[in-house]
Amino acid sequence: MISGNKKCSEQIRKVINFTLPILLSIIFLYIAFYNSDLKAVFQFVSHPSAFWIIIFLLTTLFSHFLRALRWKVILHSVKKDVSIKNTFGALMIGYGVNFIFPRLGEISRAALLGKWEGLSRSSMFGTVIVERVIDVIFLGLTLLISVYLSNDLFANFPWLKSTLYITFGLMVLAIIFLYLTIRLKEKFYNIIIKLVSRISIRLAGKAAYIFKMLTEGFASLKGTKNYLITILLSASIISTYALTSYIGFFTLGMQNMNGVPVSYKLGWVLMSISSIGVVIPTPGGTGSYHTLAKSVLMFFGFSLNISLAYAFLTHIISFILIIFLALVSFFLLNKQQPQLLKIVTSDPDEL
Repeated sequence: MISGNKKCSEQIRKVINFTLPILLSIIFLYIAFYNSDLKAVFQFVSHPSAFWIIIFLLTTLFSHFLRALRWKVILHSVKKDVSIKNTFGALMIGYGVNFIFPRLGEISRAALLGKWEGLSRSSMFGTVIVERVIDVIFLGLTLLISVYLSNDLFANFPWLKSTLYITFGLMVLAIIFLYLTIRLKEKFYNIIIKLVSRISIRLAGKAAYIFKMLTEGFASLKGTKNYLITILLSASIISTYALTSYIGFFTLGMQNMNGVPVSYKLGWVLMSISSIGVVIPTPGGTGSYHTLAKSVLMFFGFSLNISLAYAFLTHIISFILIIFLALVSFFLLNKQQPQLLKIVTSDPDEL
């Protein structure tokens, strides 16, 4: 009976994990397109600049390459000759999975790279967590810069102030946790496991495994040189994202609309706030990205319909590029496709 209840609860959890992101996406899409003229939106989208779409694609591709290169740098102390082809391929497949199962993409790419490079899954998961810690820190910095660039953001986005507080709180916690994990590994481990075991022995076992992943991941980033390169690459990734947002304006000729000045500064602010939409667990940021991108563009003076056209076009281009690269990586880099399918569709607790 207990076993049956456990199996039933696991099935319910899996259904919730699958349906909740889709429901969130539908809700955000409704909010984004509410009161819009869909005919006008798609009229804008149907006449983009082919030249600037190519530039947008190349810039987006370059940003993915930078992320793959950063992952390779983080892994340098674990394995010096990790293939950039494998880090890029695993990253693209992970992104592709995220468009269907938002939280499985990171797990999939870690498991795939571990298989391709002959490295342990726990160390790969750990490096992915390290990347996420770095991303949180840089997201906080980009938001802070955006507030500096546009003083009225808090007035028009009242939730942004609380988001900044939360982000910086997470940054501080991440840095403290990183320090304690590296400097006081054994003592910190014993304290954490002892506290968790008072709640649940099973939970303590999971905590021990997670801690192992974290320590292996944090231990991979060694040496002043690697730290500096990782910081420079992270700054380059953020700057390239902002450039991509800026180029997106030219795909629809928005530099000539409504007298609104289009600049890299505007691209930066748009990138930093819309990145919050990508963090929300919707499939590939669908809906959440559209809502935030539309809101930012309307704040700077663009009409509702052109703002939605921008969000729709830039998202669909990114989606098509990622799915294409994920499929190419799937067939070219993995010789045992049934095993790959098992990895990308597995439950996180089973990996």
